[in-house]
Parts: sequence; structure tokens; C-alpha cells
Amino acid sequence: MTTSIDSNIIVALWRNTHSSNRIAAKLLHQAQKRGKLVVSAPVYAELKADPDRTESELDEFASDTGIAVEWTIEEVIWREAGRAYRDYARRRIRSGGGPPRRVLADFVIGAHALIRGYTLLTLNGRDYVAAFPTLPIFPA
Repeated sequence: MTTSIDSNIIVALWRNTHSSNRIAAKLLHQAQKRGKLVVSAPVYAELKADPDRTESELDEFASDTGIAVEWTIEEVIWREAGRAYRDYARRRIRSGGGPPRRVLADFVIGAHALIRGYTLLTLNGRDYVAAFPTLPIFPA
């Protein structure tokens, strides 16, 4: 089984004072036992934007934890991400919540995991369930 990791897991791991640091470490360890670990290109880009990390530190972290970066994102993933983001924006506006607050990258991350048949490891599974109801989320 392959697990795609959301950036919030890794950010929590990198910050010892983060409220989810311990749970993120536990979840990553459990995911490692279950099989292959990957991040999509948008996750890598979000992590690379961290002002407290260098690219070489990020690459070393990925290597040390056995996380592969999947750089290629096919058309079907982009289309699914766009559909999911559009549907989210419509739901938000109809509910009176105003314009979208989530970023498109979240939907690319979810679509990548869904289309590739991966489980998504994230700290905000609730956000992904509405957009991708058939996407397996870890922890459930």
C-alpha cells in the first residue's frame, strides 16, 4: 500500500513545539510500516517554501524517511483537482461562507492521492472528505 503524505504532517514533525508533533511522528511511523511513502510535487513545493529549511535538508529528510517525491502530475489529476475545487467553492458560497479560503494545492494533493489509488496521511482529513468522498484517509 502506498501512502501520500500531506505537508501538514511533515511541518508538525519539523516543529517540536507544534501541537501535533507527537501524533504526526506516530502516524508517519505507522504509515512506514504499511508500505511505500510518497509526496506529490505540490507538497514538496510547500515544504521547500519553509523559511526554516533548506532544499538539501528537505531532500535529506525525504531520503532518511524513505519518502519519494512524485514530480509528474497527469492531466486527469489536474482535471479532478479543478472539479473538486469548483465544487468546494460552490458549497462555500451557497452556505454563506463567502469566497473560498482553501488553496488549490490542497485539491491537487487530494486528487493526486485519489487518482493514483493511494491513502492520504493528513492532519485535516475532514477537509478532504467533502472534496474526495472515496479517498482513503489515514488516520480514518
